[in-house]
Amino acid sequence: MMKVLFRTGFLATCFTLVLSVAQAQQTIHAVSGTVRAINPKIQMLEITTDDSSSGHFQWVKKSDGAIQFDKTVSADAIPADKFTAKGNHVIVYYFGDDTVRTVVAVRDLGDGSVAKETGTVVKLNRKERLLTIKNSSGTEESFHLDPKTVADTATGVMQGVKSDLNKGDQVRITAVQADGSATALLIVPAV
Repeated sequence: MMKVLFRTGFLATCFTLVLSVAQAQQTIHAVSGTVRAINPKIQMLEITTDDSSSGHFQWVKKSDGAIQFDKTVSADAIPADKFTAKGNHVIVYYFGDDTVRTVVAVRDLGDGSVAKETGTVVKLNRKERLLTIKNSSGTEESFHLDPKTVADTATGVMQGVKSDLNKGDQVRITAVQADGSATALLIVPAV
């Protein structure tokens, strides 16, 4: 009887430890916007976000837990404490969902203009790397997906062509225009 109680207690302890480690892992999400202020003394970025969510982002040099940040996405970003380009349009990679979120890295999109569009997914052609949406005026628009296109999903950020976008999904796209065609930089769910 004592062996059974010991094994049960041991298994319950192991399960609790595994669960607490899994819960401590931070999933990275993304939002785009324009940098209003960089405050290194208080480790904060102020962003005018494209989705009108809170623009207060704190940064930390060391996370309290593991961070689940796609390597192909993070390779094109700058650590938050190294970012200095006030006024530029950026993609902010963060975790948390409070009024003040924690920024991990920033992708600088420069001071040029970016296009922003919201609509419903009509088709995602992975072979041709092309996302087609129907915008609010009912017009279909297509966006090229290159290796640096990022999609924010329920499981975190990833390369856009690997995302699980489906026909009918509502999305917000940040894109650049070049040579008469648009290339998506960031695809996020539209709320």
